[in-house]
Amino acid sequence: MDRLIYVDNSATTPVSPEALKAMEPYFIEGFGNASSLYSVGRKAKKALEEARASIAGCFNAQPDEIYFTSGGSEADNWAIKGVAHLMAKKGKKHIITSKFEHHAVLHTCAVLEKEGFEVTYLDVHHNGIVRPEELEAAIRPDTALVTIMYANNEIGTIQPIPEIGAICKKHGVLFHTDAVQAAGNIHIDVKAQNIDMLSISAHKFHGPKGVGALYIRKGIILPNLIEGGAQEKGHRAGTENVAGIVGMSVALKNACDHIDEKAARLSKMRDRLIDGLLKIERSHINGDREHRLPGNVNMCFEGVEGESLLLQLDLRGVCASSGSACTSGSLDPSHVLLSIGLPHEIAHGSLRISFGDQNTEEDVDFLLQEIPQIVNYLRSFSPLWEEIKEGKVHFPINYD
Repeated sequence: MDRLIYVDNSATTPVSPEALKAMEPYFIEGFGNASSLYSVGRKAKKALEEARASIAGCFNAQPDEIYFTSGGSEADNWAIKGVAHLMAKKGKKHIITSKFEHHAVLHTCAVLEKEGFEVTYLDVHHNGIVRPEELEAAIRPDTALVTIMYANNEIGTIQPIPEIGAICKKHGVLFHTDAVQAAGNIHIDVKAQNIDMLSISAHKFHGPKGVGALYIRKGIILPNLIEGGAQEKGHRAGTENVAGIVGMSVALKNACDHIDEKAARLSKMRDRLIDGLLKIERSHINGDREHRLPGNVNMCFEGVEGESLLLQLDLRGVCASSGSACTSGSLDPSHVLLSIGLPHEIAHGSLRISFGDQNTEEDVDFLLQEIPQIVNYLRSFSPLWEEIKEGKVHFPINYD
């Protein structure tokens, strides 16, 4: 294998040189516990608070509104369970979310349903976007929380977060957004967009794995998810991962400082790849063409199994995915693709390519050369493809 093309940046990203350099001192001379009173501990505490302020600045939040977590899943769990249990005391046990949220949200909602909460799952339609008017119509007097992801992790569609935030504020309902895919890729202003809680994960924007944060608007006091020590003002127990937090802050600041130029470069690559792959017979783009993350391409090819496509790409040095890396062990088709109306047979043939900082136009050239060849090869011995060509099998795609 002469080359490696990594195009699965929605799954994870390499740690940036800047983040790694900033982290290194806190593994060695700056290793202190941020709760300790002596000099090494105070140095760690200072780095922790500087990172908190930097992250807050990226979202127009206040430093004391940022709480460090182990990642996006913990942040989602804390926000959703915390609000649910807080508002249940006021008789509000209704939650609104969408059908294609990350499983960190969907599985948390499922647990709450077993506790007696009622959850409304909004449609995302063929274009993978929640309709604000449908969300507003779903709000009830007992609605405790609306939780809608900022951008989808599989098909990259960007949700109308400012409109949703305004609706929630109008009705006095708390609003949480899983911004794990959006942070560092989209300009986010928690105040202007009326966001009450927001989850991020460092490894999605060239920070380290195992560290994230939850923004909680001042005035909201959530029950603790993790009990123990008095870290994070007594709200999240556990010795802080100072090196990881420092790396996260540097990576996020660097990403947010270059959002516009990165978006311009990646969206050009994205659109060229989509246009080229749509020339393949019976290929489909999944999700809205315009309102999607700059580096996200998600396609389906009829008569092709996504797993076989990935294996062939891997043999050619290409790292891509057929859906979320968090569910890669499942043989079931993506719940995201089913939510936008794709039949099971087509949803099984999906390909997600997500560009990042390290990708180039030469990578696009290689993908446009190899993917059509792979699709033709896999179709050449597919009985399903023969039936599709002969008109014996037809999969209607819902474009309502």
